[in-house]
Amino acid sequence: MTSLLVIIVLVLLAVALWQLTKIFDLTQVGSSSDDSQVASDNDNNVQGYIMFGFLAFIYIFTIYGLLKWGNLVLHTPASEHGGLVDNLMNITWVLIFTVQVITQGLLYWFSFKNRGNKDRKALFFADSNKLEAIWSIIPSVVLACLILYGLYAWNNIMFVDKDEDVIEIELYAQQFKWTARYAGQDNVLGKANVRLIEGVNTLGVDMSDPNAQDDIVVSELHIPKGKKVHFKMRSQDVLHSAYFPHFRAQMNCVPGMVTEFAFVPTYTTAEYRELPFMVEKVAHINKLRAEKSAELVAKGGTALDPYTFDYLLLCNKICGASHYNMQMKVVVDSPEDYKKWLSEKTTLAQDIKAAAAAEKPAEGAAPTTDTAAKVIDTVKTVVDTVKAAVAKVAMK
Repeated sequence: MTSLLVIIVLVLLAVALWQLTKIFDLTQVGSSSDDSQVASDNDNNVQGYIMFGFLAFIYIFTIYGLLKWGNLVLHTPASEHGGLVDNLMNITWVLIFTVQVITQGLLYWFSFKNRGNKDRKALFFADSNKLEAIWSIIPSVVLACLILYGLYAWNNIMFVDKDEDVIEIELYAQQFKWTARYAGQDNVLGKANVRLIEGVNTLGVDMSDPNAQDDIVVSELHIPKGKKVHFKMRSQDVLHSAYFPHFRAQMNCVPGMVTEFAFVPTYTTAEYRELPFMVEKVAHINKLRAEKSAELVAKGGTALDPYTFDYLLLCNKICGASHYNMQMKVVVDSPEDYKKWLSEKTTLAQDIKAAAAAEKPAEGAAPTTDTAAKVIDTVKTVVDTVKAAVAKVAMK
C-alpha cells in the first residue's frame, strides 16, 4: 500500500511540474525572448563548462570508489596459479584506467576548446590517414599483447600432464547444491550417467564399472595443500559455474558434457585464517554482526552467530530461485589430515549395500503389523471353511 501511495504522489508531482512549465510558457507570450532554437555563444560557453564539471565528477567518483571500496577486492590468492591471474587482472585494470583518464580528458577538453563561436568556422576534412593509423595500430598492439599474455596464462593454468600425479575429484552440480566424488584408491573415477540415478546413487554412477567400486561421495570438499587437484565437472539440470574465488578458479558445468579445471592449493584453511588481512577482515565483520545482533535482541530476535572464514565453492551462474545459496564448504588440509579424513569415509558401493540391507526386514524379526493382519485373516478363513465342512457332514 505504501508503494502505491508513493507512486501516486510521484505521478501527481510530474503532472504538476508539467502544468507549471505550460504556465511559464504562457507568461512568455509577447515577450522579446529568442525562440530561434539556435545556440548562442553564451549557450555554448555554458555547455562547455558543464562538460568540464561532468569530467571532474567522473574523476572524483572514480577516486572515491577506489578509496571507499578498493579493500573489498579479493586479497592473497590461495593457489599456485592465483598470482598469475591477479597479475593479468592488474595489468588490465591499469590499461583500462590509463586509457579512460586520457581519452575522457581529451574528449571533454576538445569539446570545450572547439565549442561553437559565431566568429569561428569549423574545419572539415574527409579523412586523415595519420589519425586512422594512430588510433588503429596502438589499440591493436596493446590488445594483441594483452591477449597473448592471457593465452600464455590460460595454457599454463589449464595444462595437466597425463603422467602427472594428481587427485581426481568430480564436482556434481544440481539445483541448488554441490556434491563431490573422489576417485578412491585407484585414482580413477567410475563412469556415470544421469539415467542411472536411483536411491542412494544420486550421481548416477555406473556401479558395474570396476573403477567405481572405491569412489567416495561427500557433501563437503576436502583437498590437500601442495597437491594438484584435477576437477571434472558435471551438471544434472541447468548451466552452473563452479567458482572458487580464493583459488582464482572458475569453470562452467554444462549438462551433457564434462568440463575440467586443476589447481594446487597453497594455504590450508587454518593458515589462511591467520593471514593479517583475513584476521582484520573477520574482526570487522564480527563487529558489524555484533551491532546487528544487539538490534535484533532488542527487538526480541535471535543474535547472529560469529563469522568464521572458510573457503567456499559457489555457483557463478544464475541457475534459479535459490542460486544465491548454492555453495559448498571447502577445507584445505595438510596432506596427513587429508589422508586421515579420506580414510574415514565409506565408499559409494558400501553406502548402496547398506541402504539395500536397511530396506530388507531383518532375518528372524517379528512380523510387521501388515503381515500379522494377513496371517490372522488367513487363519479365520481356514477356520470358517472347516466349520462349514463339519456342519455339512453333521447334516448328512
